[in-house]
Amino acid sequence: MNTYLESNKALIVYIFIFAISQLFPLNTSMPGGFSTNSHNSADKYPADSVFQIGEELVYNVSYMSIDIGQIRVKQVEELNKDNQKNYKVVAYIDSYRGIPFVNLHSIFESIMHPDVYSLVFHARDKENNHWKSFIYNFDYANHIMYIEESIFGSGKIDKRDSIRVDTLTQDGLSLLFFARKSLFEGKSMNIPVVVNEKKFRTEINFTKRFVTGKIDAVDYKIDLVYFDGEAGFVGIFGLTGEFEGWFSNDAARVPIMAKMKVLIGNIYIELKSWKRDGWAPPRSHNGDK
Repeated sequence: MNTYLESNKALIVYIFIFAISQLFPLNTSMPGGFSTNSHNSADKYPADSVFQIGEELVYNVSYMSIDIGQIRVKQVEELNKDNQKNYKVVAYIDSYRGIPFVNLHSIFESIMHPDVYSLVFHARDKENNHWKSFIYNFDYANHIMYIEESIFGSGKIDKRDSIRVDTLTQDGLSLLFFARKSLFEGKSMNIPVVVNEKKFRTEINFTKRFVTGKIDAVDYKIDLVYFDGEAGFVGIFGLTGEFEGWFSNDAARVPIMAKMKVLIGNIYIELKSWKRDGWAPPRSHNGDK
């Protein structure tokens, strides 16, 4: 994989998971009217309903108020193997047409254990007129992750490799769902993750900090939970690895908004539309518009 695609891949994964930033001094002037002022919340947190087959979340990605791309995440299938229920999730990442220097089209698929760690990860990146394919298969019993590289649809494996894994590990998509599951933990976690065929650590600080904010998709303030974190590498646009995230304060724990620091500013990701049975962004406790 060339350097451009590697750094794009890293950016996509960590934009998507909303879990790649640190609490660099907070800017209270947020797009969409987000406020960092905490509000009171109940001591008991709702049991999670993170996994729901058919859930589809669409996000707009912007830089300096310029829309640069879209991320669409869908829970597509429940898989049963050896009496174990696993989940398959797909993410489609596309830059918008006409954006200078950015022509990005990728598809990520993750099969994850219900305790939320990666079992199989498949990345496809469009390169000219073909798609580069990378498949990770995790064999935890033997402490190894197998890698296959090919041109998607060719029926031929161009390269095989492996790396040692000594603990349960996340890929980019499973890490998103790990963050959703862990939202109310109230502690910092140092999470093993594989990106670009290499091992990294992602620190996520689950703050249990309750805030309210607005996005363009609804006309009321949303009840949110804030967290921040940092990944251990530098990506495209000078991505430093720092991020902030806001998830819905409810059982679904849906990613609503993210802010990622780059060397020359910030990238914002905002929920644009959704399909999830019985769900809408939760209205803030005080009901303010």
